[in-house]
Amino acid sequence: MTERSGDKGTTDKLKGKAKEMVGKVTGDRRKEQEGKTDQAKGKTKETFDDVKGRAKGVGDSLDNDRSRDH
Repeated sequence: MTERSGDKGTTDKLKGKAKEMVGKVTGDRRKEQEGKTDQAKGKTKETFDDVKGRAKGVGDSLDNDRSRDH
């Protein structure tokens, strides 16, 4: 089973939050920053997946309108 990019986004955000917390607790600023970066990547993947889904919906809607005209 493959993950959708939105699912990967959620995974990246959760992994990033965990890294950030570990970095804060241990004083590892690099780990903390990696966590923040992972969270940003996850949010980007979720946003991309949302935009892709909306574009597909618009395309499907246009296809339905064209088929009704003929």
